[in-house]
Amino acid sequence: MAKRGARNGSYGHEYGGGNYPPPPRRPQKRGRGFWGTIFYWGAVLGLWAAVAGVILFIYVASDLPNPEELWKKTDRPSITYVDINGQVIDRRGAADAPPVDLKTLPKYVPEAVMAVEDRKFYHHFGIDPFGLMRAMVVNLKAGHVVQGGSTLTQQLAKNLFLSSDQNLKRKAQEVLLALWLERKFSKDEIMSLYLARVYFGAGTYGITEASERYFNKSPSNLTISEAALLAGMLKAPSKYNPVSSTKRAAERATVVLDIMEKEGVITHAQRLAAVKEPLRFSATGKTNNNGYFLDWIEPSVGAIIDEPKEDIIVETTLSLRDQVAAQAAIDNEFNANAKALNMSQSALVAIAGDGGVRAMVGGRNYNESEFNRVTDAKRQPGSSFKPFVYLAAFEKGETPYSVRVDRPIKIGNWQPQNYDGGYRGPMTLLNAFALSVNTIAVQLGEEAGRDAVVRVARRLGIRSRLDPEVTLALGTEVVTPMELTGAYVPFSNGGAAVTPYGFKRIRTRSGKILWEKPNPQPQRAIEDSVLRNMNLMLRQVVLAGTARSAALPDRMVGGKTGTTSDYRDAWFIGFTGGYTAGVWVGNDDFGKRMNKVTGGSAPARIWRAFMTQASADIPRKDFLLPLSSVTQAIQDVDASSNQVAPVDAPMDDYGSDGVAAVDGTAAQTTPNVATSPDNKPAPNRPAPKGNGTAPVNPEASSPNNQPQGEVKSIDQLVREVDKKGK
Repeated sequence: MAKRGARNGSYGHEYGGGNYPPPPRRPQKRGRGFWGTIFYWGAVLGLWAAVAGVILFIYVASDLPNPEELWKKTDRPSITYVDINGQVIDRRGAADAPPVDLKTLPKYVPEAVMAVEDRKFYHHFGIDPFGLMRAMVVNLKAGHVVQGGSTLTQQLAKNLFLSSDQNLKRKAQEVLLALWLERKFSKDEIMSLYLARVYFGAGTYGITEASERYFNKSPSNLTISEAALLAGMLKAPSKYNPVSSTKRAAERATVVLDIMEKEGVITHAQRLAAVKEPLRFSATGKTNNNGYFLDWIEPSVGAIIDEPKEDIIVETTLSLRDQVAAQAAIDNEFNANAKALNMSQSALVAIAGDGGVRAMVGGRNYNESEFNRVTDAKRQPGSSFKPFVYLAAFEKGETPYSVRVDRPIKIGNWQPQNYDGGYRGPMTLLNAFALSVNTIAVQLGEEAGRDAVVRVARRLGIRSRLDPEVTLALGTEVVTPMELTGAYVPFSNGGAAVTPYGFKRIRTRSGKILWEKPNPQPQRAIEDSVLRNMNLMLRQVVLAGTARSAALPDRMVGGKTGTTSDYRDAWFIGFTGGYTAGVWVGNDDFGKRMNKVTGGSAPARIWRAFMTQASADIPRKDFLLPLSSVTQAIQDVDASSNQVAPVDAPMDDYGSDGVAAVDGTAAQTTPNVATSPDNKPAPNRPAPKGNGTAPVNPEASSPNNQPQGEVKSIDQLVREVDKKGK
């Protein structure tokens, strides 16, 4: 084999022989240098950022609505709500009103809005980066959100297309839509639509409806002070409502006027004249608390009608007559006794025998708080829960004449006690129920079984969670006034369970029926003989027990009182033949206790005042009772016996207040978890002492915190606030 050539580059014959030059060297690569490297990696990062941006855009825009289509919806048909007699309750649906013609408005109306909401509106491109940064700094210093950075265009984008969810995706969508609006429409067009759809509180949308709602005039006739008041509301419509919070709204209006003067919108002389101008507000249907009822049914109505093509009529179950009576009953009681009894809130709901809601007052003032305490506040019912305990026992074979011994009992480490701390010995269930004796209620609950009690409550209409805790019989689980009152309806209607509802028919103005409530066969929830015995028990509470102040002179009444620990909640749920109403009083602040208010005091008085008016001119209708001979015997109970509670005796059950552990410490009970949108616990209130005939305070103020008929200017109202502050 030939050898390889020497290192001089010659190769042996194996490769063809001869001498060849060595292979050429590869040229060395030159480095990119510093700036080349920066450019290269910048390009790579930019590419990946672009990819990430595209992915983010797809994610944000994946469920965006079509703004082209939504913009075309400029005239949504109105929705008119009428009561059971055809009387108009309210008209809603102006949230999608057509754009406002800016030429018809005084120049200071849109400029008042810009002064407080977006001073740079005509100078930005839909978003205000400097405004966002400024708001971020202010909020970081404060530790919470005190200033928003959204422009009018962003607010319009949210109102037109988005939900009120607070998250980064929704904020990004808001920015995209704002940029689209600015590209598609002029500033004047955006302003005109903003003024048509912005929310002014109390179910009022747009400057046109707000002007009519609060001042009974068109927006073209608004004065400078009125424009400032409306502009001031936009920050917090409920808080600065000029009808319910006149002085607070006036203070806010002065801030708006100061900004308007500073920005050159008005002169100093115009500002001085504006603050001295008398304010006259229009009292409309929304000031009588119909808003709670309408807010309750509106989502269901909207789901049915979807996107109507013509005006809609909703035939509700509300009775305006009963609604007025409910509001008056609450107002009279509170005007007379609220301060002395340290109670600040109330709720009342009245339900017909088929479940139709005839009256609903979800709080003292809808304009001050839209939180509906009838449907959303969960509170401990106390002794008003006991009918479910006794019903479970009756279904196991007990009767009103069964005897139990009122005595000390222990269940584990827990020992229930009666309100007065004493024991009465042997007594019939009839008297034990009328006097709301805790120990016997607990005995019956244990004998029937806590699970059986829960099943009974469920069957009659309680939907809130009920844990079979040892204190269940004393009403320590939480429920809403709506479900508790609804669960009493079977006692009044012959034993049929109902689901409360608020409207029975939806039709167009031309008469076409879009939806009608079906009439299913009533489902019996209580067997006849048990129902009659329970009604006898509930009637005895009013005849000779803790609810004697709820008695009506012309018709049968049954019901049950309830009061919870430390007087935080007081209830009376009562009924006549075919009509049931529930009343709750308390304070939204759960830590605030009432002044010894029991279910047989303020709630029973409110119930009686309401039912007296609601049943006037209505034929008497009785509910089912046992045989007449037995009924008569019960009516003849010796009123002088120590088995009968005097009218004013606080013989009501106080839930966990009368519950002590064996070692003398208070037993743990379920806390009241009701909260409002402001994250405050739901209501609770106290009742007055005496015979329930306290006069109405002649100095009681009107809903706008002024004596009826008095007209004041912004300046007068602010000076009054300053004096009080000093």
